[in-house]
Amino acid sequence: MVGVGNCASALVQGIHYYSNVNDEKCCGIRNLFLGGFHPRDIKIVAAFDVDSRKVGRDLSEAIFAPPNNVPKMLDPPMSGVIVQKGPVLDGIGEYTKHFVSVSSLPEIDVAKVLEDNDVEIVLNLLPSGAVKASEWYAEQSLKAGCAFVNVTPASIASNAAWAKLFENAGLPIVGDDLIDQVGATTLHKVLLQLFSKCGVCITETYQLDVGGGTESLETLDRTRDLKRSIKTKTVKASLPYEAEVVAGSTDYVDFLQNRRDSYFWIKGWYFYGAPMQIDIRLSTVDAPNAGSVLFDVVRAVKIALNRKLGGAILSICAYAFKNPPKLLPLEEAEKLFTEFTS
Repeated sequence: MVGVGNCASALVQGIHYYSNVNDEKCCGIRNLFLGGFHPRDIKIVAAFDVDSRKVGRDLSEAIFAPPNNVPKMLDPPMSGVIVQKGPVLDGIGEYTKHFVSVSSLPEIDVAKVLEDNDVEIVLNLLPSGAVKASEWYAEQSLKAGCAFVNVTPASIASNAAWAKLFENAGLPIVGDDLIDQVGATTLHKVLLQLFSKCGVCITETYQLDVGGGTESLETLDRTRDLKRSIKTKTVKASLPYEAEVVAGSTDYVDFLQNRRDSYFWIKGWYFYGAPMQIDIRLSTVDAPNAGSVLFDVVRAVKIALNRKLGGAILSICAYAFKNPPKLLPLEEAEKLFTEFTS
């Protein structure tokens, strides 16, 4: 696990929350069992960060250290996994540097830690703007013989050169930019597809997000334009015709903490030109939105490892990420993922 932020906190809490659940009708996650694997089969054996309040501490404690502000739903037991110091590189932005206290401890040999702990999958949960750091950890994954999951919008799995490196190494790579479980982008796409199938002509639409927490601040600082480009492209792809579309993050509000408000506006016309317009606000807690999707992604990558597959795995990328190597319609992406994991 690279980056012990809010998403890491939600994931660790979620693994323990669902560890003793065996009813397939349980709420909160999409797939309790996937390819024969349960969430309790996910074992975190190494973690890296740069903040002094996390480095050197057990993972079960570090996930609640500032500046993390995701809701604490339970107290995970001591894991025995000590958070280790990775390189800073571009992992801290101009806006977030005031919230991060960089550890004075020396950087660890990441590839050696991965090898010593028999890590199979590296989960990149770094801030959105940490492009160089994300690529550096991808290199360490290759060096240590690990699959790589890129949750950030950095172009890695969608980059043909990176995909080829992992293909040559016989290792899976998936990304980029994880889709949320209760996500504004997915909801926006589904609404547009529904209206379009009903014969409605959408002429203009936007989706704008306002959030708190360091990830929203990071987006405002360094990746606002990149994330807006990715989101706009994936939303536009859900319509079979051209329309004016804008989608992406717009601002940071500190007192929202780890909450996010998403605003949708859709305008169009239907039967003989009659006008229609819709306004929606979606409010969510940000970090837990990654949990269910990451459960599916990690287990699907394990399936790919068992099958000795290498390179970008499109069936996983298109299902779980906003910027896969190839954008597919929702139904096709769902079908490919189900077939792959069955």
